Amino acid sequence: RAGKDALKAFAGAYRDYAKEHPGRYAAAQIELDPETPAADAARRHSEMTRAILRAYELQEPDQTDAVRLLGSTFHGYVSLERAGGFSHHPRDADASWSRALDALDSVLRNWPV
Repeated sequence: RAGKDALKAFAGAYRDYAKEHPGRYAAAQIELDPETPAADAARRHSEMTRAILRAYELQEPDQTDAVRLLGSTFHGYVSLERAGGFSHHPRDADASWSRALDALDSVLRNWPV
């Protein structure tokens, strides 16, 4: 997969994991000492994120900025959703999630120079 398809698949896996494994997801947010073997997972996660960004042809430092944008957006959305932050409105959270991914794809395709 590449581009928007890869973005949606990656984002969906991220969101599903947070929903299905809330304790593990919360634990994954804790910064680890770089010497800890589990810290290698953070590097692999970053590499996966960079892989889905290849289709957008971003160069450094834009690629790092895009990795941070995606991580922040995914984490913020799933954290608010898990805390009930979207339950006050009749708009389905899945519909808003889909629109957020459409917006991210648009931003990545039209990255500011």
